Amino acid sequence: MTISSAQSPPDLGTALARGLSEMGLVLDATTQTRLLQYLDLLEKWNRVYNLTAIRDREQMVSNHLLDSLVLAPYITGQQILDVGSGAGLPGIPLALARPQLEVTLLDSNHKKTAFLRQAAAELALANITVAAERVETWQPARKFDCIVSRAFAELSEFVNLAKHLLVPGGYFAAMKGLHPYEEIEKLPAGWRAREVIDLKVPGLNAVRHLVLIEAVQ
Repeated sequence: MTISSAQSPPDLGTALARGLSEMGLVLDATTQTRLLQYLDLLEKWNRVYNLTAIRDREQMVSNHLLDSLVLAPYITGQQILDVGSGAGLPGIPLALARPQLEVTLLDSNHKKTAFLRQAAAELALANITVAAERVETWQPARKFDCIVSRAFAELSEFVNLAKHLLVPGGYFAAMKGLHPYEEIEKLPAGWRAREVIDLKVPGLNAVRHLVLIEAVQ
C-alpha cells in the first residue's frame, strides 16, 4: 500500500493547524502534511487490519494526532519507547513532531507491526524502529530514557512489565483518562507518580491525564 499523492481535504489541514495552535505546538507545514499522510495510510490499512475503531477523518485528527502530540512538551531524553504502540500512537506523531527523538514502537501483534514498518518507510521516518516483541520478555541492546503508553495497561502492570527496559533515572509517561488515583496508590514498591498533568486536547470531548512515574531515589 502506498500513500496517495492527493492532498488531504483542506478542512483536515485546518483542523490540525487550529489544534496545534491551541496547544501552543509549532510544527512546520511539511510536518503537518506528513501527519495527515500518516492518517491517509492508517485509513487505508484500517480497511483490512482494523487498526482503529475511529473511521471519521476529522475525529482521527483530534483523537489520534492531537491526542498524541499533546504529550510532546513532556517527553525528554532521546531514546523513547512506545509500548503497545498499536497503530503507532503516540509514537509516530511524536517522531514526526520531534525528529531529534529516537522512537521505538513495540507491539506483539505482527499485523500491527507490519503496518508500523510500512508507515515508517513511506513517511521516511529514519528515527523510528519497530519491534514485534512482548514487552515483558524483550531484551534490547539499549534501554530507554522514557517509556510511553496510551491505554496499554494499569499503571502497576505497566511499570512491572517494562521497568527492565528503563535506564537509571528514566521515567514512564502513561496517558490516562480520569485522574487514576487508585492506580497510583497501587504502584509497585520503589516507584512513585512524580506528576499528574491535566491535558487539554482540542476537539476531544474527553478527560485526559498524563502520569509521569519514576523510581524512588
